[in-house]
Amino acid sequence: MRLFVSFEGPEGSGKSTQIRLLEQALRRRRANFVSTREPGGTPIGEQIRAVLHDAKNQAMLPTVEILLYSAARAQHVGQVIRPALQRGDIVISDRFAESTLAYQGYGRGLDLKVLRMITDFATDGIKPDLVIYLDLDVQAGLERKRRDRDRGLGEWNRMDQQSLEFYRRVREGYLAMATQEPERWLVIDATQTVQAIHEQIWQHIEVSLQLYQ
Repeated sequence: MRLFVSFEGPEGSGKSTQIRLLEQALRRRRANFVSTREPGGTPIGEQIRAVLHDAKNQAMLPTVEILLYSAARAQHVGQVIRPALQRGDIVISDRFAESTLAYQGYGRGLDLKVLRMITDFATDGIKPDLVIYLDLDVQAGLERKRRDRDRGLGEWNRMDQQSLEFYRRVREGYLAMATQEPERWLVIDATQTVQAIHEQIWQHIEVSLQLYQ
């Protein structure tokens, strides 16, 4: 039942909630799965995540940012994702390589061709079978994130402190990638109810499970 699913979306899109609901559905089905995240997913990756997300590191260059994300991803693939897929497990990742193309490529303006080469090297060519993108207006997403922060929920880090224009470029990048590979992407309107979004995700997961059995 090998299947690799990644969740992408802007700040405040509800990825964490939908991942939790998917985990519950897979447990009911008694499926073997690994749920992980980027950056992070391994002890080394979590240390890199702390550096990347530290609000004090405002001077970090975009080139340094991409190399740190890629280093964490290489460890993640080698230590967690590839072994899980080789066992035939389902892998759910909160973000993967598409985040790099969206944030550092479309957002920061780094060369997409170069980013794809670095990413292919870091992942050894591994790609999610299904990318679930929760689409949401940038300003609405940031407002959700701020409300969660004020309630002590979730984290507020360096990547949450960019300009509105930056996040708009990121969103445009995600939508462009989804258009380029519609067979691999599922774009969902994140303004719907939590249950409605989950039902759409589960419907596609069930189809994918049949394809990749």
